[in-house]
Amino acid sequence: MHDDHKQADDTQAHPEGFDRCLETVPLHCARSLTGGGQTAHIFLMGQTYVLRITRAGKLILTK
Repeated sequence: MHDDHKQADDTQAHPEGFDRCLETVPLHCARSLTGGGQTAHIFLMGQTYVLRITRAGKLILTK
């Protein structure tokens, strides 16, 4: 991660207090989770969920 905490595909600055969040909450790049594509499968407690990046750049998580 760069000193200014910007990802390569991140075009906005991070909000105030971002550094404090990094200390306690993991941060994952959605594009990394999807392998550069549009979807990723996430497995939790016997259930598979689908994480999808929409054309508008929003995230949708479904069963």
